[in-house]
Amino acid sequence: MKKKKQHSQPKKDDKPITLGDMLNQELMAKLKDTKQELKAAEDKQKEEEEQRKKEERRLREKNKSFEELLGESNLNWKEYK
Repeated sequence: MKKKKQHSQPKKDDKPITLGDMLNQELMAKLKDTKQELKAAEDKQKEEEEQRKKEERRLREKNKSFEELLGESNLNWKEYK
């Protein structure tokens, strides 16, 4: 005689166990704080990089020669002769 296998079916009330449920609440809070700190540091670094690039563009624009400025101009100077 063959034995019938009983499949354990999860109850509808059972929720799947998450990683957060298995970890200590204090550890979860610590991890979330670390995540926020890392995100803030990354945002600050991006802002500093943007400011540095903006300053570089400003200095480059400031130090352009008349020939470079004239070459970038949209005006057709031959029309004004």
